[in-house]
Amino acid sequence: MKSILTLLLSISSIAFSQNTSVDPFLESIVGQFPNVRDLAISNDETEVFFSAQSVIGDQSVIVSARKTDNQWSDLHVVSFSGHYFDIEPFLSKDGLRLYYASNRPLDNTSTATKDFDIWYVTRERIDSEWSAPKNIGSPINTEMDEFYPVITDSKNLYFTLDNTTLQQKDDIYVSEFINGNYSTPKPLSSAINSAGYEFNAFVAPDESFLIYTCYNREDGFGSGDLYISYRNEDLTWTPSENMGEKVNSDKMDYCPFVNLNTNTLYFTSKRIHNQDERKQVTSIEGLIDGFNSYANGASRLFKTTFKK
Repeated sequence: MKSILTLLLSISSIAFSQNTSVDPFLESIVGQFPNVRDLAISNDETEVFFSAQSVIGDQSVIVSARKTDNQWSDLHVVSFSGHYFDIEPFLSKDGLRLYYASNRPLDNTSTATKDFDIWYVTRERIDSEWSAPKNIGSPINTEMDEFYPVITDSKNLYFTLDNTTLQQKDDIYVSEFINGNYSTPKPLSSAINSAGYEFNAFVAPDESFLIYTCYNREDGFGSGDLYISYRNEDLTWTPSENMGEKVNSDKMDYCPFVNLNTNTLYFTSKRIHNQDERKQVTSIEGLIDGFNSYANGASRLFKTTFKK
């Protein structure tokens, strides 16, 4: 049975989904790339990291930018990326460690790509250079694909695993940090996972809630939708709920990140604005404007107000 706190949080999430707007984020920067996804942003929102990808998605690099005097600048490919398929950055709370997923080889003796693992880089200060990439190792990384790392205040690591030994698709797993070591990862309960696709989970630093993508569920709006679940006092998870049509679209909505300092939910979407207008184009100019608009079906970054 849900606790009173959980019931209140669930009611709050429903109200949130019905009374909010979704706006482009980093529109002028994101619009330079064919596809952009996977946002990580510092607590003070002055540094961002995201995956910039090719049109067909065969190339992916991690890009960063800084905000100075309320303007975003210093856009560049991070030092550890650009050679392999790098995605899904997650920045530690102190900004000194960044986790990501990559198919890069385990060492410099080979250039052949492998399955996706979780890697990380470190830096001494915010303005320091990043270290060489380090593979997080077992028991988290396996011969299967691991994606979308999130580290909580307890140092527990949540991630997506495509476990080919099971008769189901991608699931959300957790590896608990116990006595200075990571434990064998376990899938979250059926309140979160199913026989279908569940992936790309953001977990609150205190592990009080989880937002993730479910693909083609019966109560969805089409393709992938963002769902939310809350953790009960007994550490079980409530059955996840669709975050509603004010957040989700009829296209893919995925890769959530929440900054609780600013109460902002960031996510990636392939939504298309003004679909009816685009069907009635009468000029080349209008056609090109529609193709080049921000919400044109490519992967783009969006933000909205979030309240627990």
